[in-house]
Amino acid sequence: MVVMARFSRAERPDLVFEEEDLPYEEEIMRNQFSVKCWLRYIEFKQGAPKPRLNQLYERALKLLPCSYKLWYRYLKARRAQVKHRCVTDPAYEDVNNCHERAFVFMHKMPRLWLDYCQFLMDQGRVTHTRRTFDRALRALPITQHSRIWPLYLRFLRSHPLPETAVRGYRRFLKLSPESAEEYIEYLKSSDRLDEAAQRLATVVNDERFVSKAGKSNYQLWHELCDLISQNPDKVQSLNVDAIIRGGLTRFTDQLGKLWCSLADYYIRSGHFEKARDVYEEAIRTVMTVRDFTQVFDSYAQFEESMIAAKMETASELGREEEDDVDLELRLARFEQLISRRPLLLNSVLLRQNPHHVHEWHKRVALHQGRPREIINTYTEAVQTVDPFKATGKPHTLWVAFAKFYEDNGQLDDARIILEKATKVNFKQVDDLASVWCQCGELELRHENYDEALRLLRKATALPTRRAEYFDGSEPVQNRVYKSLRVWSMLADLEESLGTFQSTKAVYDRILDLRIATPQIVINYAVFLEEHKYFEESFKAYERGISLFKWPNVSDIWSTYLTKFIARYGGRKLERARDLFEQALDGCPPKYAKTLYLLYAQLEEEWGLARHAMAVYERATRAVEPAQQYDMFNIYIKRAAEIYGVTHTRGIYQKAIEVLSDEHAREMCLRFADMECKLGEIDRARAIYSFCSQICDPRTTGAFWQMWKDFEVRHGNEDTIKEMLRIRRSVQATYNTQVNFMASQMLKVSGSATGTVSDLAPGQSGMDDMKLLEQRAEQLAAEAERDQPPRTQSKILFVRSDASREELAELAQQANPEEIQLGEEEDEDEMDLEPNEVRLEQQSVPAAVFGSLKED
Repeated sequence: MVVMARFSRAERPDLVFEEEDLPYEEEIMRNQFSVKCWLRYIEFKQGAPKPRLNQLYERALKLLPCSYKLWYRYLKARRAQVKHRCVTDPAYEDVNNCHERAFVFMHKMPRLWLDYCQFLMDQGRVTHTRRTFDRALRALPITQHSRIWPLYLRFLRSHPLPETAVRGYRRFLKLSPESAEEYIEYLKSSDRLDEAAQRLATVVNDERFVSKAGKSNYQLWHELCDLISQNPDKVQSLNVDAIIRGGLTRFTDQLGKLWCSLADYYIRSGHFEKARDVYEEAIRTVMTVRDFTQVFDSYAQFEESMIAAKMETASELGREEEDDVDLELRLARFEQLISRRPLLLNSVLLRQNPHHVHEWHKRVALHQGRPREIINTYTEAVQTVDPFKATGKPHTLWVAFAKFYEDNGQLDDARIILEKATKVNFKQVDDLASVWCQCGELELRHENYDEALRLLRKATALPTRRAEYFDGSEPVQNRVYKSLRVWSMLADLEESLGTFQSTKAVYDRILDLRIATPQIVINYAVFLEEHKYFEESFKAYERGISLFKWPNVSDIWSTYLTKFIARYGGRKLERARDLFEQALDGCPPKYAKTLYLLYAQLEEEWGLARHAMAVYERATRAVEPAQQYDMFNIYIKRAAEIYGVTHTRGIYQKAIEVLSDEHAREMCLRFADMECKLGEIDRARAIYSFCSQICDPRTTGAFWQMWKDFEVRHGNEDTIKEMLRIRRSVQATYNTQVNFMASQMLKVSGSATGTVSDLAPGQSGMDDMKLLEQRAEQLAAEAERDQPPRTQSKILFVRSDASREELAELAQQANPEEIQLGEEEDEDEMDLEPNEVRLEQQSVPAAVFGSLKED
């Protein structure tokens, strides 16, 4: 049962408390200025009725009016008590008064101001709330204003009072100018575009401004351009034309958008002619294809919209003659714009690089059918293009210019153009040489042969100041006399139009200047040969040989030697031999084969056979390793034809020693076949035995089959046993060479990786040797399957795969070549497989054990 008690003190007759409150009251009486005691008491009374809780707060605050904790909890509790009531309830006014009393002592606490302002915002009291925000800003220090302004701005934006909000934002920007973007967005939303444009222009011109949204200066500028160009009737305080043109000078990489914005401004303002002038100015000044495309597409869209609007107006009001003329004018203007596009685009590319030769040629092609424009374009091109900066060949402009005059029958003007071109300081000598050649071809086309010769002789004349061909410090006019292009054309003209002496003088001059090529030398020699000056032609070859080294001199030597042999044959054999020795001295192996074969042919036809064999023998050492096999084949063939096949034995032996295993194996087989034909069976068997050492049975089954066939035809039981023994020995040798065996197996199986693990994919944990053995067994089985079926020949040797019944049947057949075998031969040896080795056990002599012998 709860016991109620009342203090009968005169000063507080309304204090009522319960029995449980007595300890807290006593503690407060002892420490009435302790905040902790009051907070414990308040925490204990949280479940008490609201008036009693408020009364307890009031008692505490009367003693401790400057306690932030008490005020904060008290005001929070009072706001919670009226949270679900109507805003017109008088209790709201009581809470407001309580807040006002708190600010007498707590006016420096921003948290209390924020709670109070939010409380007033919930009540919807706009004026009172605004004044409270202002009081808070005046009461708090400026360092704490940043806590008040976000709520204040939210309050201003929540009500349709633009003037109040604008004034508030202006005050806020004095504290935080970096928040100008927020103010600009609000101005746009409230349709105050003029002030928004002004603020945005200020932000764009401020180099120190840093956007909170991460926008660049160009993005802000683009927003300004869109704002002022799309709202010309609402933005009156700014000079739009000056602002956008200022952006054109600052942002040169975005000219297309800015030009379109300026034109859009005039279009929305109704100044269509001014907009058209802006478009024309834009397409004549932009520097990139992207900007040109943007401007041109916008221009074409503008013209289309103008035509569509005019047609719609004419259809609504009735068409008149003036409307028809205006419409036709607009259509003609639009068609002209579309037809000008390629030329305008070419102008953009030439503004990017005025020294681009190919673009100038394209521009001339665009003016096809208009001679005056073509002449003006060529004139502008040759005046603009700098040969040292040109992209392409600048001389082609001069040549094409002259060709244009020539095609139109104005030869004198064409000659003048080419004459001027010869005085231009080109970057490359070849450009000037091409111009001189074009001068000569121009005269040749019009049959002025003497003039053509005169021009080319003038071009090749020695200048007053000689210079090296690649000396960039000298003008090309002082270096063109060493141009092979001009000299080649002059030589051709002299051969066709000049005399023998003048042509010979030209070729001699080319050789003296050391600018000849092997083809020039050959042409000179052929020219002399055609005029029956054979020794002179050989001297020309000699001069050419002295100019060049290998491999450039290869063609000269081949032609020289061929011509010399064709001319003299065997009459000057020693001289021919000297020439061949001179040619072969220092000759690279790559080019030696042809010369050696030619040399050997000379010796065979006009010299001595032993000299020819010596040449072939030298050739086998001098050529490249890849050509040695072919060279040995030729050597063997010629030796057999001249001396007979027996003379080739030494050649075969040397070839087997020198060549690679693969080619040596082929040579051995051919050598053995030759010995068989000569009846030298023992020699052939020795060759097979020697070759077997480089023949792995796994990969060279064809060799072993040939040897087996040979022994079947010419051998006996002992020779076959010896062959099988050698085969097992070779196979065992290769089995011990793990790396070699793995590479051979991989070669057979076509593996691309070349590692042992590739022999058995998916079994990386197995031993490598075990894998190799498995693979060897697999290959052996495949080789057995691939062997051709045995023919039913009358061979009475014991075969490893023949059954006893088959042997009995074969024994009954008569064979004139039968070999009589001894009866004492053990039949078990005949039944051995080729890969089996017979083991015998013998007793160990007792003397071996010595003292260890058992009793």
